[in-house]
Parts: sequence; C-alpha cells; structure tokens
Amino acid sequence: MDLRKTAALLCAAAMLSGMSLPVSAAGYGQGRARDAENRPTGALEFEAQFGQYDAYALTPDANRIILTFDQGYENGFTPGILDTLRDKQVTAMFFVTGDYAKREPELMRRMIAEGHTIGNHGMTHAKLPSLTAEQRKDEIGALHDYVLSQYGYEMQYLRPPCGEYDAASLADVQAMGYRTVFWSFAYVDWNPDAQPDPAAALAEMTDAAHGGAIYLLHAVSATNAQVLGDLIDALRAKGYTV
Repeated sequence: MDLRKTAALLCAAAMLSGMSLPVSAAGYGQGRARDAENRPTGALEFEAQFGQYDAYALTPDANRIILTFDQGYENGFTPGILDTLRDKQVTAMFFVTGDYAKREPELMRRMIAEGHTIGNHGMTHAKLPSLTAEQRKDEIGALHDYVLSQYGYEMQYLRPPCGEYDAASLADVQAMGYRTVFWSFAYVDWNPDAQPDPAAALAEMTDAAHGGAIYLLHAVSATNAQVLGDLIDALRAKGYTV
C-alpha cells in the first residue's frame, strides 16, 4: 500500500479511538455520551477546557451542521463529492496536507472556485505536540505560504493531524492567527478496503445530528461519496442548515 495511505489509515484509527480528554498531549475524540440535545459531552468538555485557544469541536449556531473532509490523499471520490455539494448548494471545509496540495492542483482550484473552505492539515502531517514551537510554526506556515503562493488562497483554519493536541500546540496555532477545528461527529469511514454499508452509514450519520455539529468525513470513502446527497437531504429534513 502507498505509504501515504498507510499513514492516513493509522492516523484515522487513532482519531476514532481517542475517547478521553487528558490534560497532556492527547488524541481527540468526541466520545459516545450525549446530552439532552444529542451533543457529544466530550466535545462540550473539550470546548470548556480549550475554547480559550480558539479551538472548536462545535459551532455556536444551533441550526447549522458543517461538513468537513480530511484530504490526506486522493482516492478518486472527491470530484463526485464536489458535484454533490454543488448540486445541493452546500459549501464544506477540506483540510489538506502539503502532499495533497501539491499533487492535486485541479481539485484544489475547484474547491476554491466553488466556495469551499480550505483548511491546513500540516505540510508533512506531523503530530503537532511532538514538535517544538519553532517546528510547529514551520509545519503550519510552510503549507500556509504554499497555498497562498500557488492558489492565491489564505487559510484560516487548522485541523491537527491525527487529532493530536496539547495546550501548547493549541496556543501556538492561535498565535499564528489560526482557529483549530476538531469535530463533534466522526465514524469509521476511513478504510477504503472495509467500507461501511451505505444504509447503515446514512442512518448513523443522520441519527447523530445535533445543533452546531461539525462532521468529520474522509473523502477517500466510497460510502461517503455514495450517500452524501441523501445525508444532506436527511439533515435538512430534520431542520438543520447544511
């Protein structure tokens, strides 16, 4: 398997297993417990502890759900995802690595032209807590400068690779003028060789809906590409803006 794909699979697995919120460096996870409004309590606890760093696991808009896609490598489904988003008049967030930004100029330009938000996922997808402050600045800044110079687009949002964070890395990201975006919903969609059943995936994603939700999806997923239009319709039928 391509080393990029192997790294992405390991990283995604780590993100889905990070269900606790220790103070030291950690892998973020929203957990399974929910409040009366169907919001993950792990996301609420994270914001209470780290919101001071412009770090978000939810948005304050109780009527809206934001769709975000992590773009570690291309698996051929992004054009169809973009088609669906265009047809449904939805704008999403795409968090790209340096490798992706360099390998996929056509898709990058299309995302920007169609009004989507491009987010920073690190030039080399390095785990931010493992770096020094200067290394973090280089890891984030190198991709920021590349996307600005090649595409004329200035990024403002970052998703930490593998969802790994600590207070120091969040503070450094904030000092660079970025907001850190985690998520309040994620599911096992990231292994292209073990894709979830489309009907079951659609039900899981729909049942998880909550105000201010940030959905983490992976664009390498055939299932996500297949059910995306139905998901948008289902979330809107529940009264949410997508």
